[in-house]
Amino acid sequence: MVEKKINDIVIVGAGPAGLTASIYAARAGLSAVVLDELGAGGQLLSIDNLENYPGFPDGINGFEVAYSLRLQAERFGAVIENDKAIGISLGKGNGDDARFVVQGTQGSYPARSVIIATGAKPVPLPVDGAASLVGKGISYCATCDGNFFRNKDVIVAGGGDSAVADVVYLCRIAQTVHLVHRREELKASPWYAKQLKGIENLVVHWNCIVSDVLQEEGRVSGARLKSVLTGETSTIRAQGIFVAIGTRPDAAWLDGIVELDESGYIIADEGGATSVPGLFAAGDVRTTPLRQVVTAVSDGALAAEAAASFLSSC
Repeated sequence: MVEKKINDIVIVGAGPAGLTASIYAARAGLSAVVLDELGAGGQLLSIDNLENYPGFPDGINGFEVAYSLRLQAERFGAVIENDKAIGISLGKGNGDDARFVVQGTQGSYPARSVIIATGAKPVPLPVDGAASLVGKGISYCATCDGNFFRNKDVIVAGGGDSAVADVVYLCRIAQTVHLVHRREELKASPWYAKQLKGIENLVVHWNCIVSDVLQEEGRVSGARLKSVLTGETSTIRAQGIFVAIGTRPDAAWLDGIVELDESGYIIADEGGATSVPGLFAAGDVRTTPLRQVVTAVSDGALAAEAAASFLSSC
């Protein structure tokens, strides 16, 4: 279906930044449409227990936060469309007030302003053949797929907060969890790292990387590890590999319309303004010293307020 209405704001991405932006925009009386291929939630959906969000001393499930944000956004009048944005064009669009047209796979969305809140995506496991095994033993979301590996042996690749959170979650489900990290100490914060102490079904492989994925009958059956210090290899038998080796900004689809930094993040000021007037960025997709749910929410509010101010000055 082609959407021809000229919206005040089109928000691309329905994670915490995008949904918060839609709440603030709709409360300001602006017509706000949110586009997201997978529906509302973004990376919140992969968080089993969000422990560092203010106001929840015992933590809260990421899905619950995502669900509540969506309900709140829709209560104020924001419209959430299950569509994937594939490009943005500048110009008049379908009317004099349409400075942008966001092109989706299912339609086009003219807008007076745009907020990019597409976040970041997991860095793929850099091993030949790994892509073909996603859904067949390789996963990038422990909370989504962990139950498929109940009482089985699994591998977690990574050493940051996300990897450690995956280990803690999977150790409650799997028979054995092998944590593979390329360094001799974790990158995770001390709070996360200390949660690994005393876990009996955890085996840590320091200074190693996954160099090859073993498979049987088209499914993961294990991995070959390589020492980054000696080059020696070893083999682990496992039915699942959970990858948490970092993220990269989801901004390539913008195709040069806005200025990016050397790592591909959208360059934006504290209010979310980018190199293109009327185009704002919020959350993990923009340049920022800290990428957390709480900062994404803040970014969304600031970008919505900046967009509203921009529209009132036009």
